[in-house]
Amino acid sequence: MLECASRRYNGAMNIAVIGHVEHVTIAQVAALPRAGEIAHLAEPIVIAGGGGGIAFFQLTKSDADVHLFTAIGLDEAGTHVHHEIASTGATIHAGLRQQPHTRDIVVVTPDGERTIFVVGEPLHPRRDDRLSWDELASCDAAYFTAQDPEALVEARRAKLLVVTARRSEALAKSGVCADVVIGSAHDPREASTLSDYAVPPRALVITEGRDGGYVETASGRERFAAPPAPARIIGSYGAGDSFAGALTWYIARGLAIADACARAAEHGTAVLGGVNPLEQQLRLA
Repeated sequence: MLECASRRYNGAMNIAVIGHVEHVTIAQVAALPRAGEIAHLAEPIVIAGGGGGIAFFQLTKSDADVHLFTAIGLDEAGTHVHHEIASTGATIHAGLRQQPHTRDIVVVTPDGERTIFVVGEPLHPRRDDRLSWDELASCDAAYFTAQDPEALVEARRAKLLVVTARRSEALAKSGVCADVVIGSAHDPREASTLSDYAVPPRALVITEGRDGGYVETASGRERFAAPPAPARIIGSYGAGDSFAGALTWYIARGLAIADACARAAEHGTAVLGGVNPLEQQLRLA
């Protein structure tokens, strides 16, 4: 167990992220290699990323008190990741793993598309990690992208629970009702409808890239628009996770969900303007 904090106690919201943060190397390539070819990575950069990491960094660009529940491997990559997340001043709750930290290699082609190679299994927090799970009961919102159903039960103690559709299996096993599930129509792992869930969330948000997306509730569907994309898309890595972090923030602030989606879409679109999503993320205000 490793926990560190730099709390502000400024009356701001408390928001938690529960999930993986990976050691990510991002670089541009002229093209994806075909069989037998060699790809040269141009100007690689290293960040703490992954589905939980990108959403976490987006939320730290606010006045919220952010809690991150994650897991860290005991090697150089894990040390780098912990340094990066701790430097935000957020409260870090990390289970330690006696194994190398997960590394990602992200290659970005000239059209801005990203391809991700994951080295090892993502490290997620588990309920049996001796972390300060009771903190979740004081959180205004929690964004869940981990794998442990019991950790998801703990996350449900927050006033608002947002879950990525990638974790539909954990959601089903936990038996909890999420307030919002976020997925993408362009990702087979995430494309879904309310009827696909044994315990349907109160709202299902499905993004459709340039076309915006829609919110599905028991009352029907409501569309939301996406802002215009940059004239040139440089990189798309982290756009969806930045959207998820921002959406959690705006719903927690009390915006109607369709309005919150439209605002969050601005944060997802902003990431398209560069290779490093953490440098492109807009501040939440």
